[in-house]
Amino acid sequence: MTESTGDAARASALLEQLALDLAFVQAGTTPASSIRGLVARIDEACAAAPQAVRHAIAACRRWLAGAEREAPLTADMIRELHAWQPWMVEATLAWERGQDPAPMPDAWAAPTEPAVSFAAAGDGTAHIDVVVLPVGFDDDTVELFCAESQDLLQEMEQGVLTLERSPTDATSIDTVFRVFHSFKGNAGVLKLGVLQRLTHELESVLDTARRGQLRLDREAIDLILAGGDVLRRYVDESVRQLGGVQRGRSIPLPIPAVTARVKTLLRSGGSRPAQTETPALPTEVPPSAPPSSTAVEARPAAVMPAAVPPETEDAPASSRQVSAAPTAHAADSAPQPDHNSPAAAGGPATTGTVRVDTRKLDGLIDLVGELVVAQSLVTQSPAVRSLGNQHLDHCLGQLRSITSDLQRTAMALRMVPIGGVFRRMGRLVRDLSVELGKDIDLRMEGEETELDRSLVELLADPLVHMIRNSADHGIEPPSLRTAAGKPSTGTITLRAYHQGGFVVIRVEDDGRGLAAERILNKAIERGLVQPGESPGRLEILDLIFAPGFSTAEQVTGLSGRGVGMDVVRRGIESIRGKIEVDSVEGRGTTFTLYVPLTLAIIEGLLVGVGDERYVIPTLSVRESFRPLPGAVSTVHGRGELVEVRGRLTPVLRLGRHLGTPTKTSDPTEGIVVVVESGQDVRCLLVDELLGKQEVVIKSLGDMFRSQPAFAGAAILGDGRVGLILDVNTLVKLKSTAGEAA
Repeated sequence: MTESTGDAARASALLEQLALDLAFVQAGTTPASSIRGLVARIDEACAAAPQAVRHAIAACRRWLAGAEREAPLTADMIRELHAWQPWMVEATLAWERGQDPAPMPDAWAAPTEPAVSFAAAGDGTAHIDVVVLPVGFDDDTVELFCAESQDLLQEMEQGVLTLERSPTDATSIDTVFRVFHSFKGNAGVLKLGVLQRLTHELESVLDTARRGQLRLDREAIDLILAGGDVLRRYVDESVRQLGGVQRGRSIPLPIPAVTARVKTLLRSGGSRPAQTETPALPTEVPPSAPPSSTAVEARPAAVMPAAVPPETEDAPASSRQVSAAPTAHAADSAPQPDHNSPAAAGGPATTGTVRVDTRKLDGLIDLVGELVVAQSLVTQSPAVRSLGNQHLDHCLGQLRSITSDLQRTAMALRMVPIGGVFRRMGRLVRDLSVELGKDIDLRMEGEETELDRSLVELLADPLVHMIRNSADHGIEPPSLRTAAGKPSTGTITLRAYHQGGFVVIRVEDDGRGLAAERILNKAIERGLVQPGESPGRLEILDLIFAPGFSTAEQVTGLSGRGVGMDVVRRGIESIRGKIEVDSVEGRGTTFTLYVPLTLAIIEGLLVGVGDERYVIPTLSVRESFRPLPGAVSTVHGRGELVEVRGRLTPVLRLGRHLGTPTKTSDPTEGIVVVVESGQDVRCLLVDELLGKQEVVIKSLGDMFRSQPAFAGAAILGDGRVGLILDVNTLVKLKSTAGEAA
């Protein structure tokens, strides 16, 4: 699927959501902000759409711009939206098929061709089209700029969130100022004049605060974050285009809007000193320690020499297409190297890091995995063992030790702290707090906990869903919390730690908790639980992960459609993890995630079925035992069951299910392995347990795509291939009488 096809599909999904929302809007009651945010997301998805679609979106923005942020929709607006939505559906469908959309109705055209589009806030402010990739620079230089910029923007965001709590904190002001100063210098090297102008204006806000002439209130914080979002959008689009996605296209950025807000703020706030006297800081800000990154890296002190635009330079706001290249300007001198350092003197450098292309890193990991497999084949070869040569045995022992150390070192290269993802949640909680009108404090513990780089990124989306759920459903409004004897400020805690060979991540809130009775009634209403059934408390709570399940009384911009928690479970299970939920009504809810340290290697329980070998991830194994005579019974319509700790649990004869001949059909001569996925439990009947082993995961080819029972394969120590079982699939199989012996 091409990128434009994916964007068109995303826009179509958003338009369907808009159709549902429009079915419930009422003139004079529904706030315009409820629709404006969704239109902004449609606008973003249609950034590369044909010009007619872009003009239609601009028309919709003009209709919505006529209302204040919390003002209700008028009857005329609703009438226009009801005509606009179906036209947009047809237009995006044509875009997805590579066809030209139908002509836009003449009534939607602006009186004159607009020089700019409307800003996302719908307040009449302007965007400016910016060419993304700078001309005259190789991709390696731009990649370095993007990597450095991502780190700087992450550092800026954390500093700003600190400033929101402590507006006069000199260290944080100093840090954020340095970020924009560094970004401006790096942009100057690539002659990105438009970005230089924006960062220069944002730098002015921080400089005024440093001199004690401006207090960083909510308005100023919002402005700084909005400027950072513009820079992040430019960087993200640069990364996409460097990857070959619509290379060379321009994107609209609300730079004139942000710079205009800066000038207004400085004019109106320049005479408002901070409440706490802040000493003037030196003009040059010493660089602070670099933030953690989601890549293997170590940055030099200065990645690029800084270049500063002149104080009076303004980019033309009315231009339809702005080249990202400024006029000539003075450059700051780059920091001079320390000629007395060991490196400068020709001696060894003390410490340092280097950015490594992740493709090269992944290639190294694959080669190390192949080396480990080859070493196992040699050391366990019957031909080698039969030689009985002590010197050879000693050499093979050294080889085994070296390859094990090499494997651990190579895997450590992939490990990064989870703190990068945790810190991203800080901005999310801040925005949710403002949107919901609640006071929410985010606490983070175990940010230094390390896990595989690829897993860190895959965890971001599930964490977003859980935190949104905690903020919207869990944390009560301040008035209700005070009435219940709680602090008015709610708390969401993110905690990570190692447990065995896995990483445990907990998302806790001190909100209203989950009402088990209400969940059960809703599940019965939806047919998820049959009337008369008596599931346990944890089983009831686990129902919130069912697709489409929601207890919300009304649909909001954040929740109510039953989409979210099922996405969380699918995301966690896709990385061979599991998720559990516990809650105490009135006291809060805790989600616990168990994820492997890496996706490249897993610890598995090796089981034998006939002559075949299978690997069961140990994270999914609860226990194993040999059943006593009569322990396994057959129940009509439910298949075979065995009692496990007072609970009848369905039995799956693994050999019969996979079509593998077994050594015996008598359950008392086999082994029952109890596996779990969420609150679902299943007993797998195998012939024997062969031990635990760390295995390097290999993906399966197209031949096995129709076999959902397998998650991958591994080459075992004896050179044979062992298939890795997908426990989530096996646990959810329906029990039938046909499974009985």
